[in-house]
Amino acid sequence: MNRQEAEKIITEYVKPIFGFALKRCKSLYDAEDLSQEIAIRVFRALLGKDDIVDISKFIWTIAHHTLSNYYRDTAKNMVGVSVDEVAELLADPCSEIELGDQGEIIKRLQTEIAYLSKLQRKIVIAYYFENHKQADIARDLGIPLGTVKWHLFEAKKELKRGMDTMRKASDLKFNPIKFHSYGINGSVGTKSPDEFFRSALSQNICYCVRNTAKTIAEIADDLGVSPVYVETEVEFLEEYGFLQAQKDKYMINFIISEPTAELLTMQNDMYKRAAELFANDLYDELTKSGILEDSDIWCHQTDNPVLLTKSPKADRNFILWSLIPYIAAQSGEKRMDDSISFEEVATYRPDGAHNIFHASVVPDEMILPDDYVYMKNWCGPMWNGDGERIFWQIDSEWSDRREEFRLSFGEDAKRILSLYAREQDGPLSKDEYAWLSERGYIKTNGDYDGQFKASWQIVILASDEIRDKLLAVGERIKARYQADFEELKAPYAEAVLKSVPAHLRKCKEYELQFIFHSDGWFLLHCVTALLKNGKLKEPSAGQKKALTTLIVNR
Repeated sequence: MNRQEAEKIITEYVKPIFGFALKRCKSLYDAEDLSQEIAIRVFRALLGKDDIVDISKFIWTIAHHTLSNYYRDTAKNMVGVSVDEVAELLADPCSEIELGDQGEIIKRLQTEIAYLSKLQRKIVIAYYFENHKQADIARDLGIPLGTVKWHLFEAKKELKRGMDTMRKASDLKFNPIKFHSYGINGSVGTKSPDEFFRSALSQNICYCVRNTAKTIAEIADDLGVSPVYVETEVEFLEEYGFLQAQKDKYMINFIISEPTAELLTMQNDMYKRAAELFANDLYDELTKSGILEDSDIWCHQTDNPVLLTKSPKADRNFILWSLIPYIAAQSGEKRMDDSISFEEVATYRPDGAHNIFHASVVPDEMILPDDYVYMKNWCGPMWNGDGERIFWQIDSEWSDRREEFRLSFGEDAKRILSLYAREQDGPLSKDEYAWLSERGYIKTNGDYDGQFKASWQIVILASDEIRDKLLAVGERIKARYQADFEELKAPYAEAVLKSVPAHLRKCKEYELQFIFHSDGWFLLHCVTALLKNGKLKEPSAGQKKALTTLIVNR
């Protein structure tokens, strides 16, 4: 369009543009500035267009965009929802909210709009800001026209009610909690737990609904933040099964434990006593019976280079680092109460995970006994199988593995088992040996294309017979101390269940079934007890990657 035509159109619309601005600005000066900015933008846009079908629609679209920028620049401190979304509503001449001190009232109104439901916000924005007709809004959202009208009416009532309400935040606004630790019982999906609980907001949302179901508005009030932010996070957490919806309210779907010093001391004493009974007897029987010399226990772990001839068997200490936790976890399963199944309490998540998630919140100041055993960098037992064998592993403060291996454990375990099976029939490729070596499971020596030797550095139970013999040792010891274990467990289990919300007690009861079996705390205390009395020695630096790792027949 040429300049003369553009100037003619601007002249025609000068007064309507000024009226548009005057109706929506706080002062005459602001209206003059805004109308001038609109006119300049329209003029520039007209010069670059030759195919405008509806001049009026074209001009008012630019006017609304310019108005949005005006509100963005003059009211940046809005809480929770963008100024763009509420600009038209604030300027609505039909508003039933009387504006006294405009600045404060507008801020309150902006906050209250964030408390509307997502659908109400969409309708309010479309109608007041985007200037859409109610029938068009109904069509775009796929809802009846009457529903749109009802929501507009209800939104105004909600805004009035909110303006008359003094919202009260809980202590979480000023003193938010932080998860001390979190972990899973089951399989990991493609997402790390850090992706779900990456922020204080997600952690505190879950914490404030751990005992009582609450609406998004109630959660927002507790935390002292805008419902818009809460709403987005709640939807994400619900999608992945960490929250469950109860009509318009939400409640936690995993266990957050808040242990007291008394409960942690009770737990520590229980495990300490049980480990002293079991681990010492197990160590003594394994070392005195001669079973460690069985030819079906394979392990060539060495701090020295692998020999091109036959590799020597690993030292007893390294082998026991794998056998003691394995036997402690796997023996005596027939004595375990398994009345609650994993399927009854575990959650399937969209990223492929199937697990029970738990987190803990610990006060900043808690006095625990000097001999309290802390769980540092602990993960396991982890295991996966190929139908014939199982790859079994624990990661702990004494091992030296990488976080990414934990996340990919399932696939890596299957690959390790496949490579182990293939290597029984012939050498692997150079790249495959390099992959195993990087993880510490194999050492190599020599030239791959010449004289070459590869030696597995983990414990391998080569037959069903040796596996059964080892587990039988643990079975006998657990039978010997069964009454002691039950007596130790009873008061602790009762105290723990009292501390868990009613709707999650079954989940906790499932986990309590594993105490003194494949229970990380029990295994940790078994190792700790043997280290303290000098029976087990700490591994060397070269042994850490392959520590507490086995391949065993199913």
